[in-house]
Amino acid sequence: MIISGNKHEDKRGTVRFINDFQFEGVKRFYSINHSSTEIIRAWQGHKVETKWFFVAKGSFLFNWIKLDNWETPSRELVIQSKLLADSKSEILMIEGGHVTGLKATKPDSVLIVFSDKTLEESKEDDYRFHLDYWQFQNPS
Repeated sequence: MIISGNKHEDKRGTVRFINDFQFEGVKRFYSINHSSTEIIRAWQGHKVETKWFFVAKGSFLFNWIKLDNWETPSRELVIQSKLLADSKSEILMIEGGHVTGLKATKPDSVLIVFSDKTLEESKEDDYRFHLDYWQFQNPS
């Protein structure tokens, strides 16, 4: 799900905002800085944890998959994709039940991630699959 916002520009600069994003339930946040556009972070997911992704600088390509089985998921599952960029005010919400992959499409891109679980809760709900388990895709 995408939560859209907007931006305001004037001679002082630009203000980006997403007034419909509510922080209720958010327990932590962190940032990811990708200096290279070659690195792909995939495939990690959670059965119950929800995450929200906001691009602070640059742009990121996201892939996500709703899993059918957490031990041996099908390799034929539908991969959804979305490009998020700092030129738009958007937050991508990925609910529990999914694995994600991401990659910067501009050097030195910065991503802010919000989570509804503590680090300890997240570690207990962490599932990882090899990068080659599914084919990382561009948006359709």
